[in-house]
Amino acid sequence: MAHGFDGRLLRRGDAGYEDARRATMWNAFVPDRFPDVIVQAATEDDAVRAVRLARDEGLRIGVRSGGHSWAGNHVRDGGMLLDVSALDDVTVDPAAMRATVQPGREAADLLRQLAAHDLFFPGGHCVGVCVGGYLLQGGFGWNGRVHGPACMSVEAIDVVTAAGELVRADPTQHADLYWAARGAGPGFFGVVTRFHVRVYPRPKVVANAVYLYPLDVLDEVFTWAAEIGPRVARTMELMCFLHRDADGEAEIAVTGPVLADSDEEADEVLAILETCPVRDRAKLALPNLRVTMEDLYAGSHAVYPDEHRYAVDNMWTHAPVSDLLPGLRAIAESLPPAPSHVLWMNWDPAGGPPREDMAFSVEDTTYLALYGVWDDPARDEEMVGWATDHMRAMAPQASGIQLADENLGRRPAKFVSDAHLARLDEIRAVYDPDGRFHPWMGRL
Repeated sequence: MAHGFDGRLLRRGDAGYEDARRATMWNAFVPDRFPDVIVQAATEDDAVRAVRLARDEGLRIGVRSGGHSWAGNHVRDGGMLLDVSALDDVTVDPAAMRATVQPGREAADLLRQLAAHDLFFPGGHCVGVCVGGYLLQGGFGWNGRVHGPACMSVEAIDVVTAAGELVRADPTQHADLYWAARGAGPGFFGVVTRFHVRVYPRPKVVANAVYLYPLDVLDEVFTWAAEIGPRVARTMELMCFLHRDADGEAEIAVTGPVLADSDEEADEVLAILETCPVRDRAKLALPNLRVTMEDLYAGSHAVYPDEHRYAVDNMWTHAPVSDLLPGLRAIAESLPPAPSHVLWMNWDPAGGPPREDMAFSVEDTTYLALYGVWDDPARDEEMVGWATDHMRAMAPQASGIQLADENLGRRPAKFVSDAHLARLDEIRAVYDPDGRFHPWMGRL
């Protein structure tokens, strides 16, 4: 309990510092950035003490909950790295359809706890993603097309301000802070210690379909995926993965996870995937599978394996598919070995629930993201260049980027609207006038 913390405080040079620094990153490609102090908070009071210590010592703060930030936004040179991953308490009130969850709780664990009450939350797609960073950056997860970005389900937060005060922020108190927390992501100027969220009835049926197509029908598959997008049921996540198969050949995997309330509904929703004009060219077709949430997470984990190095970039777009195809072909021609891949996801926010007034403000019809995945440090420059350069080349077709998979330190891009960015700056000036919290690594 040195320095009054229930957890640990490590200064650069202390035994255990480097292990603690690296442990805050899930991505094995750990940036060469070194905070002066690392605080591993064990309690909510530790988070308050840490902010006050940073204020007393003039340190800027970066906050880590699950460490799934590909770019390592929380790992900065100088200042304090505040690790709140140990804050992982969950309470569920089934009668009120409400839950509270601390930032270090994994979304997959939260869904399992809610399932015991026949409840559901649009948690993140990947194993290991914790709710802290996920909810702050917006959060598009399972059944997100039905419920909207997960931050829309946040009704209040408990947050330590730059002044070292623990406050409740909701639509009636500290409303500006609440507005900022839903979408500011790694540029948020506070430490959320608890989210108060709305939960939903658990879908009764989990289904999926998988089709594998050869690369020579790339144009036909992506053109079809774009055309059917507005007709895809909200309960389906239509995703196309461009990757290399076990023999090293590039292919397109089309999947359609569905969370429905009946077998009949799931069957009807999945049927649209049979309409692909090159359906007869499929190397493999599994048009209707009954699965579980555990199966969906296992599939995601296979695509995003542990103990690998990652370089990631992305874009939102509503550009005509004809304008996107040249970029997709160029990406396909330079596609690294698996598990590197490209994700095309049908999102179509216009067909979903009305968006609330919140910092989150950039989304679009289609989401396109590149994930370079490798394990040899000698390939770092090559793989970072692959993701960054292709997204830079396609930037004219982009309407912005999503903070979940951002690459702002290398390629600044629009992640909220201009008006919302100006408002975030105004709120920051009120709540963090001394710049106690690190801002985004890059912005436009």
